[in-house]
Amino acid sequence: MLEMKWFMGEREDLSEINAIRREVFMDEQGLSAEEEFDGTDGSCAHLLVYDDGLPVATGRIFIGEDYFKLGRIATLMSHRGRGIATAVMQTLVGACVAMGGTRQIIHAQLTARSFYEKLGFTAYGEEFVEAGLPHIAMEHFGGMGKCGSEGSHCGGCRKGE
Repeated sequence: MLEMKWFMGEREDLSEINAIRREVFMDEQGLSAEEEFDGTDGSCAHLLVYDDGLPVATGRIFIGEDYFKLGRIATLMSHRGRGIATAVMQTLVGACVAMGGTRQIIHAQLTARSFYEKLGFTAYGEEFVEAGLPHIAMEHFGGMGKCGSEGSHCGGCRKGE
């Protein structure tokens, strides 16, 4: 059974979140600790997903001046392909909207671009390298609604709707 819990930056213990990020970003993808732990965790809201009590996925929200930046979306290899990352994204975007955010951005690894597109995110700008990996900036407007389920989009996914 999946359970989600919020952690508020520097006020709470992020060790379980950090363990997932270490395994996914450092062990699997080869990022250094300096690249992964960028010094902004203390000012972010973090979501942690548990499966039968075990921490298996995470993501965070950084609140900018006119946007909410989602990041560090990670699911343990043993739990991929079960829709957990989609649930994380839906929860993160829902939280952004609940806080008054109308624009969410993400720096997506190119290998995950189609995943985010299925959730209503649109690429903008040029590709760039971040932490040694190719990325693209993507943005999303509005809430998730039923986005991500069988490729359908809600009315609020595209700018201007």
